[in-house]
Amino acid sequence: MSIIGSEHAEYQKASHKLVRIEQSGSSGVALLPQSIGSWYSARPFGRDTLNRISVLFLVTTLASCQAVPGEGPLASAILSDSGKSVEELHRDSATVYEVVNVDSKSADTILSYTNATLTRRFGFGGRQGSATIGVGDRLLVSIFEAGADGLFSTSKSKTAKITVVVQPDGQAAIPYVGEVKFAGLTLEQARQKILLSLKGKAVEPDVIVSNLDTASRDAVVTGAVKNASVVPLSLAGERLTDVIAKAGGPRGETYDTFVTVTRRNRSATISMSALVNSPSENIWIQPGDEITLVEDPRQFTVLGAVKKNRRQAFGSRDLSLIEAVGMSGGGKDIAADETGFFVFRYEEPGIAETLMGRAQYDTMLRKGMRPDENGRVPLVYRFDMSRPDSLLAGQKFPVKNRDIIYVSRHLSTDISKFFGIIGRPLRVANTGVTAIHRAADMSD
Repeated sequence: MSIIGSEHAEYQKASHKLVRIEQSGSSGVALLPQSIGSWYSARPFGRDTLNRISVLFLVTTLASCQAVPGEGPLASAILSDSGKSVEELHRDSATVYEVVNVDSKSADTILSYTNATLTRRFGFGGRQGSATIGVGDRLLVSIFEAGADGLFSTSKSKTAKITVVVQPDGQAAIPYVGEVKFAGLTLEQARQKILLSLKGKAVEPDVIVSNLDTASRDAVVTGAVKNASVVPLSLAGERLTDVIAKAGGPRGETYDTFVTVTRRNRSATISMSALVNSPSENIWIQPGDEITLVEDPRQFTVLGAVKKNRRQAFGSRDLSLIEAVGMSGGGKDIAADETGFFVFRYEEPGIAETLMGRAQYDTMLRKGMRPDENGRVPLVYRFDMSRPDSLLAGQKFPVKNRDIIYVSRHLSTDISKFFGIIGRPLRVANTGVTAIHRAADMSD
């Protein structure tokens, strides 16, 4: 049964509480609430009057269900607004979003992306096959000559040591050689280039080129670390956890710390605890990478037809949707719509595109779905808990930092509230009318 069909069925159940009022001596019939039916049954009404009362009451009931106090939107309202543009929603400031129905397959997809954030964005990488010289590197060039009276040798020493710094144009000057293009060369290639230039000038020369400082092979580590620093990368290569350790490690708890890696024009974020628990995410760091650690205690919020509406901390471990809802006491038995469990999230674009399909994803972008400052797009996940396998999907679905979990109330809740609102004053009025009738009978 669809969401709207389910709500209509519940309304029909609620309407069974209405009573049929027939007036003796007339053909008028009215369908009214039992709480007020006794008062109307005592009054003589004609067919037209009773029909008007019935129609007015039913129309007012349906219309007022949208105006009674509520705990957020109904499931039908969330589904109705999904996939619509700003123009279709008739609200200039509306957020355009799409709803994704979650089953075991989509839950596995989301989980696999969550556990492979860095490798999907950058690839696992590896050690560079051979390190090259870059701008800013400080080199020591040692030149040896066989004779005592050469360009660089003397009677006391046959070795000359020259320190050079590679300039922004990638070059550095060597005496009797001139400008040498070092940038992009390995140490051995630089050695051969200098040696070739000295042939015919020096006496049986030989050359050794070594690094004194590798400014071009640095990574920057900042944020919530004990010692923010520029970390030189060794020729053996460093992984992400290696450079974080060289910066003193995170200041706070690993489960409340997030790591963002920025490489040229791309970036990705992962929690420190996920990095520690997933070796595949411990990627090789490249020269120029920027690593930023942010301490942000993970929290999620549960709202709607649950026993406790509140913001909740994750604590030291990750949580699934079922666990998160359970921490708030679960859904209210008489109020929760079992087909309307939602998770509101700004999601990674790669996940959204995979779940929606490329064509639908492009359509939503054209309709005005806009990413936030981190490049994530608004997405709403829906669980139909009337299906038993949704409990298994919810057990695999990972809750993320700042997620909003919303459990929609059932339409029958609004109908019951409406009857409660109108029933109290009408019962008072009924009591007053009864008292007047009794007084009139006594006077007779």
